[in-house]
Amino acid sequence: MEGIQVASMVQDEPNGEIVPSSGGTREKKPNVFARIALFIRQVFAELRKVVTPTRQELLKYTGVVLGFVVVMMAVVYGLDLLFTFLAGIVFGIPA
Repeated sequence: MEGIQVASMVQDEPNGEIVPSSGGTREKKPNVFARIALFIRQVFAELRKVVTPTRQELLKYTGVVLGFVVVMMAVVYGLDLLFTFLAGIVFGIPA
């Protein structure tokens, strides 16, 4: 039975379950400054992937957003009028 490594059992803290441990060594974390530098490098790498819209696309997107806002305002206004009318009927308040 040599060469067979049996994983030890440890208690999982959040759930309290008994789970096998990996038995491997943990990789040492880099220090705080190295992690900050890595984060900043990753941020710049992601920012290089960003594609800015053209002026025509920007105007189109702005129009779509403003149109959606106007439609939603109309829906909310209509529901407000409806509920005001219904509350007037239920509570006998003249409109």
